[in-house]
Amino acid sequence: MKPNDIPHTTVPTSPAQNVRLNLNGELVEKSAAARTHLADFVREQCGLTGTHLGCEQGVCGSCTVMLDGQPVRSCIALAAACQDRSVRTIEGYADDPAMAALRAAFSREHALQCGYCTPGMLATAYDIVRRLPEADEQTIRVELSGNLCRCTGYVGIVRAIQSVLAERRESRAADGFAEPNPLLAIVQIHGETSDSAFAGFVAKASSTPATASPTSPALHAAPPATASAAENRKGWSHIEDGFTIDFPPDQVWAFMSDVNALASCLPGAEILEQDGETLKGRIAIKFGPISAAFNGTAVLERNDAALKGTLRGAGTDSISHSRAKGDIGFRLLPQDGAQKTSVEITLDHVLQGPLAQFSRSGLVRNFVSHMIATFGRNLVARLGGATDTVNIPAKLNVPGMVASGFWNSLTRLFGKLTRFRFGKRSS
Repeated sequence: MKPNDIPHTTVPTSPAQNVRLNLNGELVEKSAAARTHLADFVREQCGLTGTHLGCEQGVCGSCTVMLDGQPVRSCIALAAACQDRSVRTIEGYADDPAMAALRAAFSREHALQCGYCTPGMLATAYDIVRRLPEADEQTIRVELSGNLCRCTGYVGIVRAIQSVLAERRESRAADGFAEPNPLLAIVQIHGETSDSAFAGFVAKASSTPATASPTSPALHAAPPATASAAENRKGWSHIEDGFTIDFPPDQVWAFMSDVNALASCLPGAEILEQDGETLKGRIAIKFGPISAAFNGTAVLERNDAALKGTLRGAGTDSISHSRAKGDIGFRLLPQDGAQKTSVEITLDHVLQGPLAQFSRSGLVRNFVSHMIATFGRNLVARLGGATDTVNIPAKLNVPGMVASGFWNSLTRLFGKLTRFRFGKRSS
């Protein structure tokens, strides 16, 4: 075969789109491929190289930037999904007194050495100071657990943040921590504000109700999980969600009173032992390249008269050594003359260790929303007579959930189907 006769394959390219952002207070519009991540966009298209890329899997936190006033991992957030949002990189704090105080404290407390993690660390520190003015050392360490530093040992970083918090408490200069209005750019561009919130790197899915299969009862979608404005415990997060199913409350409560039956509907959950209301079990999850299996104990509290209960538990992942505590509350409310049941679910949780970065990125809210929706579908299937092996996934695969969310969001944003190809990375 002659060289010119050698067949070659053309690799399809991702279509380019105009991405419009409010970047550090200035409107920016650049052309970028649909699969371009936010970190690459601000570094390559906008020339702001202060945002560093480390693991490129959303784990190390070096690429942390502010998106609409919340810290996100820019290496796993698609630039196109941030359309018309407010992005603040490390270059955007020139006149911010809070960041000036943090930079001085980092220098004074020797909170940096090589400096590679410092931009992301400062972004997270800024979020702590702005959001948790009364944070103690333990809270600071929990909040920092999603940012990895290979040099300092974290002691100087914690001291730096503590010193800034102490200074602010003493001076009562809370105005120095006010975040500029992230909706200003959206108002300027559209003349109105957006009612959707970017949750971590996952774009909010379209509001199309979930549909049931022809052979199972209908499952009516509830609004996506939301974070409560006031957390009931320091360092804990609060999430609310729910769904409605076509079964009467008494039948649903009778089923949910069987702990093993209930666990069979929860993705990845397994009951190992039960002693009265005390349980020992395991729940398996999968965050992209990271798998975890939390083993722990829980106590179930039930109020039969009010059709509500709470599962209080704690567990540890033997691989990453991450620790989790959580209270899952559930309540049944009759609908349509008690022919249907609205299931309200709340989750109060705190996550420590290597997996803690997901608790602040918004991924947990999307993850929980996906898990509750799956639980609802499994509950409908079981109440409809299916066996405990039908439609019960062993693990939750977040990339699949994320891909679905991106697909729905981008078809809504751009009015056409966009196919994403996620590159494989070695473990």
